[in-house]
Amino acid sequence: MVQEVLEHDPLGGHLFVFRGRQGNLLKVIWHDGQGACLFTKRLERGRFLWPSAADGVVAITSAQLGYLLEGIDWRMPQKTWRPTSVG
Repeated sequence: MVQEVLEHDPLGGHLFVFRGRQGNLLKVIWHDGQGACLFTKRLERGRFLWPSAADGVVAITSAQLGYLLEGIDWRMPQKTWRPTSVG
């Protein structure tokens, strides 16, 4: 998908972030020089705030990515709901 749809080099060291249809699942894919790495995160409550993309590609800063991964609205940083127990 990175190579064919986004027309970017998947081996270039960039992080490629994809959001699930429901907005509560996030996948980050990158190549570390030895192979492809995949990080996934699913929010128990709420949705990942996604920047709008005119051409399908959006560049964000590392700080914005940190907020995104924490489930924080990167436009107005505030912590979202955090689970109190597991299971």
